[in-house]
Amino acid sequence: MEKPAHHIFLCMSFRGLEPKGKCIRQSAGGLLGYLESELADRGLDNVMVSTTGCLTLCDHGPVMVIYPHGWWYGRVEGERAIDAILDALEDGRAAPEYLIA
Repeated sequence: MEKPAHHIFLCMSFRGLEPKGKCIRQSAGGLLGYLESELADRGLDNVMVSTTGCLTLCDHGPVMVIYPHGWWYGRVEGERAIDAILDALEDGRAAPEYLIA
């Protein structure tokens, strides 16, 4: 396996074995499907996607993090947000309207 250029983590709100936070209630599961299909459509095969347990930033949910840049995104609600973040990633920059850290 070739090392990915980027690793995206999407919060799924799990605390223990149950989804309890805001991200899962804000349709993070649907975002995951759209994110993965959009990466494929854009030919971004050098990007790995993983889901996480609660990232403890529920007030900003859904939350997504992109490494190695360390860009933390909040209020990633819907396809428009994913598109803006991926557009910026393709340009080698952050999407400031969603950055939280």
